[in-house]
Amino acid sequence: MVAFGKKLKETQIQEWQGYYINYKLLKKKVKQYTQQIEVGAQDPNYILKDFSRTLDKQIEKIVLFFLEQQGLLASRLSNLGEQYDALLRHADVSRVSELQEAYREVGRDLLRLLFFVEMNAIGLRKILKKFDKRFGYRFTNYYVKTRANHPYSQLRQVFRHVGIGAVVGAISRNLADLEDHQGSYISIYDRPAHPPLDHIIGSINAAVDRLTNSTNFLQYLGKHALIVQEELPTPSEDCVLEERYHFMSLLLNLVNTFLYMANTYIIVPTADNYTLSLGAAATVCGAVIGSMAVAQVFSSIYFSAWSNKSYLRPLVFSSVVLLVGNTLYALAYDLNSIYVLLIGRLCCGLGSARAVNRRYISDCVPLKMRMQASAGFVSASALGMACGPALASLLQTRFKLLNITFNEETLPGWFMALAWLVYLLWLWISFREPSRESKYNIASPGAKTGRLETGVLEESIAQPLLVSFEEEQHDDDGEEECDVSEESLEQTQKPVTSIVSAYRLLTPSVKVQLFVYFMLKYAMEIVLAESSVITTYYFIWSTSNVAIFLACLGLTVLPINIFVGSYVSNMFEERQVLLASEIMVCLGIILSFHVIVPYSVPQYVSSALITFVAAEVLEGVNLSLLSRVMSSRLSRGTYNGGLLSTEAGTLARVIADGTITLAGYWGMSRLLNVTLLPSLFICVSSIVATCFTYNSLY
Repeated sequence: MVAFGKKLKETQIQEWQGYYINYKLLKKKVKQYTQQIEVGAQDPNYILKDFSRTLDKQIEKIVLFFLEQQGLLASRLSNLGEQYDALLRHADVSRVSELQEAYREVGRDLLRLLFFVEMNAIGLRKILKKFDKRFGYRFTNYYVKTRANHPYSQLRQVFRHVGIGAVVGAISRNLADLEDHQGSYISIYDRPAHPPLDHIIGSINAAVDRLTNSTNFLQYLGKHALIVQEELPTPSEDCVLEERYHFMSLLLNLVNTFLYMANTYIIVPTADNYTLSLGAAATVCGAVIGSMAVAQVFSSIYFSAWSNKSYLRPLVFSSVVLLVGNTLYALAYDLNSIYVLLIGRLCCGLGSARAVNRRYISDCVPLKMRMQASAGFVSASALGMACGPALASLLQTRFKLLNITFNEETLPGWFMALAWLVYLLWLWISFREPSRESKYNIASPGAKTGRLETGVLEESIAQPLLVSFEEEQHDDDGEEECDVSEESLEQTQKPVTSIVSAYRLLTPSVKVQLFVYFMLKYAMEIVLAESSVITTYYFIWSTSNVAIFLACLGLTVLPINIFVGSYVSNMFEERQVLLASEIMVCLGIILSFHVIVPYSVPQYVSSALITFVAAEVLEGVNLSLLSRVMSSRLSRGTYNGGLLSTEAGTLARVIADGTITLAGYWGMSRLLNVTLLPSLFICVSSIVATCFTYNSLY
């Protein structure tokens, strides 16, 4: 991978060269400001004003050229429209194909214009981050706050285009009307939703979506998987991925995801009764549920590392460990041992192969199918989360076989053990290990591929007010002020090799988003894990009632994501949805407290629903923003962004389950409020942290 400055120069359209952002000039200015402040020769306020004016001029140059080119395209479309009217009047079908090609040519020119804007948008984001790296994360906040929200904002023209839809619509409508086979529909406006009729329209729509961060349900759901894409792959790269792709292997990864999530939540409705039957307190269910998450903290790391060498072997190991773990969980009843119960759940956590499932999608699924596969990964997780408690409600029988007890407490363990056995056999027969050719070494680091970055920008390392001149020579983008070898450039783009290295790449924005993810997982775990204990104490609910309640919560996941992905995220900026969702989670937690009035079912159900649904909405926008602000070096390798988010979420579950167990020492009457207090504190802290970094999420 080459430095951005070099890539910008290589991909520039020559006749438009003077209208691109002058990235080299801006870098020199940042360097000059650094030297001036070091010797005390310049006032920081002057630097802010001077750099703001320079950026304003650069943005104005880009925007005015963009509007001028847009006008030229509109003029060409108007002329083509007149030609089309003449064609209809004279019924001259011989010119249809010629006119179609003319519309496609306009589409190709529009695509070039969109790539022009995209490269400038990336350059603008990069220079803002570079400035913040040198001067303590202050400028972006000021610049975005004063420019992006102003009614005459030219900054928004770079990121939120107006008028493009009209041009795309004109091209699409006329190309559709020129098609020979229109079926029974009068025009495209009467047709049901369908894929674009012409390849060029699909390419334009994809480019607009990248620039404006527009989304639909499938894309929004896929973002939950946090499979980060740093740039468009070359054709040769996608061909390699086509060779590695195997549908049955992908399906087995998704089934593994579903079974693991079902395994996690199938015991929640009965865990308190199980611990009581073994002579422990009901609140020990927190430790039983959380022990799986404790083990997952460690398993995520070794499974992520293992997936660098193989996909089949870790999946086989995962299935065997989960088979053993569920068997131990079920046998704990007859052995009358709480320790066997905990060991069984620890084994289940050690079998968490979600890192492998995610890596398989990232490494082995072609780009054109990756969003669907990512959405399948998230859907499988959501379905497993809902099916787990639902299965528990069906396993309500009691009998003995060979002196082994089968009842509502042990049947979840036996059922999942059988499921993992069947899965293991299916895996062994059908999984195909892909070749280990690295998809990142297809082209040489310095090759002129002409690829365009698509929004995942290189993130700088958090620094003091100023960095030294030596550090300036080699910055976070892998760019150097002097010429360097291709090998050294490649080194700066290699995946990180340790947790410490990954942590150093976490800027304040990334840290805050990981903290938000921690918060939402903590709040969700409190709601889910203590539901059985709380509802039994206050409302005397049966196991079936608890299971149905939890299943209903799980079933809200997909409908909520459809609504947010298709409508809300296109009406509001993601950072706005993020902050609003955090406030709603906070409101749900506040409504959950038992104060003076008797605690009622409507209060509990409504507050739990608000908390859970708001956390689900929050998860989508949080991971989407995280993928944008996270360093592209964290998009691959063992210590990737997906692993970091998984670790943050798993740690949240561990602490939440531990809180439930510890809160049991204060008695059942205080359990609810004692567990909600940390949730409220963490939620308020995340809202405050989000406000401090709000403008850096632009």
